[in-house]
Amino acid sequence: MTETASALAEIRARIDELDGELVGLLARREALVRRAAPLKGDRQAVRAPDRVAQVVARVRALANEAGADPDLIERIYRGMIQAFIDMETDEHHRLTGA
Repeated sequence: MTETASALAEIRARIDELDGELVGLLARREALVRRAAPLKGDRQAVRAPDRVAQVVARVRALANEAGADPDLIERIYRGMIQAFIDMETDEHHRLTGA
């Protein structure tokens, strides 16, 4: 194996390890979102645009502190948040019929 191929294999192994950690964290986040769903009165409360703005501002600041690209982190979070809103909307409807 060439030095480049070896370095790439090591990087990929570390990414795989991080992915395992991220999936575990996302599962924990999902469980919390599911717990919140029945506590919200309607779809607008599920969408919670003010909360989304708060979360985005917070993760942008965290990205800056961590030396990450805040625009990239915001795009990732907005996609994740939308996926959780979709799931929570379905969960809210299932639990409340509303």
